[in-house]
Amino acid sequence: MNSKKDSFSSNPDGSNLNNPNYNSAGFSVTVRLKIPNHPGEFAKVADSIGQMDGSLSDVVLIKNEFTHTIRDITVNCHDGEHGARIIQSLRNLNRSSVEDARDDTLWCHRGGKLKITPTCNIETQDDLSMAYTPGVGRVCLEIFDNPESAYEYTIKKNSVAVVTDGSAVLGLGDLGPEAALPVMEGKAILFKKFANINAYPICLASQDVDEIVQTVKNISPGFGGINLEDISSPRCFEIEKRLSEELDMPVFHDDQHGTAVVVLAALINSLKIVAKSFDEIKVVICGIGAGGIATSRLLADYGVKNIIPCDSRGIIYRGRKEGMNKIKSEILEISSINPENVSGSVADALKGADVFIGLSQAGSITPEMVKSMNPDNIVSALANPIPEIFPRDLQGIARIVATGRSDFNNQVNNALCFPGIFRGAIDGRAKNITQEMKVAAAEAIADCVSPHELNEDYIVPTCFNPMVVSSVANRVSRVARNLSSKPEDLLASHSNKEEEEDTEEDPLESIQQAAGIG
Repeated sequence: MNSKKDSFSSNPDGSNLNNPNYNSAGFSVTVRLKIPNHPGEFAKVADSIGQMDGSLSDVVLIKNEFTHTIRDITVNCHDGEHGARIIQSLRNLNRSSVEDARDDTLWCHRGGKLKITPTCNIETQDDLSMAYTPGVGRVCLEIFDNPESAYEYTIKKNSVAVVTDGSAVLGLGDLGPEAALPVMEGKAILFKKFANINAYPICLASQDVDEIVQTVKNISPGFGGINLEDISSPRCFEIEKRLSEELDMPVFHDDQHGTAVVVLAALINSLKIVAKSFDEIKVVICGIGAGGIATSRLLADYGVKNIIPCDSRGIIYRGRKEGMNKIKSEILEISSINPENVSGSVADALKGADVFIGLSQAGSITPEMVKSMNPDNIVSALANPIPEIFPRDLQGIARIVATGRSDFNNQVNNALCFPGIFRGAIDGRAKNITQEMKVAAAEAIADCVSPHELNEDYIVPTCFNPMVVSSVANRVSRVARNLSSKPEDLLASHSNKEEEEDTEEDPLESIQQAAGIG
């Protein structure tokens, strides 16, 4: 614990980030308590936490004296105000006393979540002569003569820029570049943790498309790939398109394609459970921003024949005038997007649907609306941090329920995709990330759940499954290097795709070798 200046304080906005019925480590508090060393005193502490609907997460003994103990007690809460109330209830105990308290999430972020460490020793003058002047000059000339050698002699081959303008931070909106930095740091540590890729947060103080494109192009020589993040729609589409065309390296907007890949992976396995095929299902996608557009395109390419896109005004159809833009109009040019050109509300769209994919906001659908769907329906309520509908409200109504949250079963999480897809694209020296690579990534993720593991509560692996990154990377890399069948066959052959046997090396060893540290 730390001094008073770092103590927990209520965050007024925190109460809007979650549902009071669900406690989460994201809102945990740790309280240092001095507790009399008498029978029943700790029970009073636990009882006070329970009466306040807190979830006791961890207890660490700091000191054990004859008269008292000092313990750090961690409690999961459902928002910032809830945490403040629990701390106050502990302050009100008669014999125990609060010595300090902190908000664990704020504590986790103190000083940032990243640092840079050298890969070579700098202990002597000789070390310095090789790593810096005069020896480094030889390396500069080597790269000047052969620019491709930058991938061998610099960090370029294993580095990704995580670029944002802060215009669409999580589900919180336009918070600006400084407030986006914690998210970009989080993204960077996931790159490192799961794929051993060095990623760097790049938060730009501009929301001008031309400025963003030019800035990214200007810094691109130091990177092997560009991950675009939390850039609002529809600007994100133009930015990604231009960078993909103008840069000779993978460019990937994770809010679009990472979402689409993991949604496809979850649907591949869900349809195995309910015994339905892609070409027979009706899919309703609620939320036609970056993720909704990319998901619509990928599902259409994968064989879904009836996709109904919806936004806040209802079904998107040909001839609609209100709330339309270029991207929404273009998506309707795909024959499987609203093929019968129906109109109406989200409730109308869900009647007779097999799959709901929510990429919108809390409360977008109700249990009654889900009841109008076909039997053995699949609901992916992926709005964060509060889903379109909570799983508990769908008990006995939906066959399979997924969310974007880690505290429920079936978390559809982009972290299953972007580390592996970048690992494979960089290692395969891909010039861009194609639709075929996304399909390969989705099928790899789905295949990480074995047939005997697959059930309604386990349709996708967790991001901590050690096979995910290596499986995705291997398949994406094969597509990038044209070592498999013709790329177009990947989209056409999924319906009769036979299970592939991975003959690759141990996943961790593969990742280490690919990163140049094995």
